Amino acid sequence: MSTTAHTSADAFERRLSDSPRSESERAELIASPSFGVVFTDHMARVTWTADEGWTDRRVEPYGPLQLDPAAAVLHYGQEIFEGLKAYRHADGSIWTFRPEKNAARFAASARRLALPELSVEDFLGSIEALVAVDGAWVPGADETSLYLRPFMFAAESFLGVRPSRRVDYLLIASPVGPYFSGGVRPVSIFVAEDYHRAGPGGTGAAKCGGNYAASLLPQQEAYAHGCEQVCFLDAATSSLLEELGGMNVMVVHRDGSIATPALSGTILEGVTRDSILTLLREGGHEVVERDLPLAEVLEGLRTGDVTEIFACGTAAVVTPIGRLVGDGFDLEVNGGATGTVTTAIRHQLTAVQYGRAEDTHGWMRRLA
Repeated sequence: MSTTAHTSADAFERRLSDSPRSESERAELIASPSFGVVFTDHMARVTWTADEGWTDRRVEPYGPLQLDPAAAVLHYGQEIFEGLKAYRHADGSIWTFRPEKNAARFAASARRLALPELSVEDFLGSIEALVAVDGAWVPGADETSLYLRPFMFAAESFLGVRPSRRVDYLLIASPVGPYFSGGVRPVSIFVAEDYHRAGPGGTGAAKCGGNYAASLLPQQEAYAHGCEQVCFLDAATSSLLEELGGMNVMVVHRDGSIATPALSGTILEGVTRDSILTLLREGGHEVVERDLPLAEVLEGLRTGDVTEIFACGTAAVVTPIGRLVGDGFDLEVNGGATGTVTTAIRHQLTAVQYGRAEDTHGWMRRLA
């Protein structure tokens, strides 16, 4: 495993809370955490202006933000975010998973949204500085972690369509359990054919709020069809699988081969996706990144050629898909049960993340 690296964590001034939660309060809150509901006592913050660049690195008490009603983010949606986790290992140490990949994606998202790029050193430094203060919030129970949410937004008070000249970067943290309230179990997916998450030349490859806002109405339609999540098709032809609202998707065939939609500029380049593809290939699976027609997947389910489908992402890690629903079809996947490939790859990945297996790729970074 990687050891702690020197970053700009020491550059973050610590302005500690006068009223942090007590040890007993904290223990109660992290005993069985819901996803993204409770937050730690502090947050990390850096400010950028067009004149001075990045300044005022600090860890400060978690609390409401003061925004002018004319703040550009409220009118033009110029913002981005990331998601990663801190894991407590059996010896009490705290680690995170491939944060450099998140830092690179954060910078790529910033470029697409005309925001200033935060350096890798500041991105990693903010994580290490916050965990140094709020490390006690990292839970240690099975399937729990501290979810880290870096985000950046246009803070300039100005009603004009141009990039903001003032930007705030923040990092907040939330102790979490499984993403889905029922734990790890097959979920039902509604395939949206009338709505699209992103189009060619758009912001599909960036992790920005607008992409997720666009998914909320079809998500409601998914609920109306008895499904937990929605899967989007490409905007050009409405025939190719792309991704779920917040996860990449993979299809397992009877011969053990795996197909997943290729990164085309409209699909988020998932860190979990990349890691799983690496592990699958090393495990002897043929993995193909290509156009994946919905019609092909449905036919494969009917003939038995498609044996499993699963989704993957930081929040849910690996989620088995047990049912596909859409206009004119309602098909079970693997009899509605979790498949062996899905189970194995989830176990393999989480074993590395929680320190139960050797980190042969150097993916883990020690925080404390």
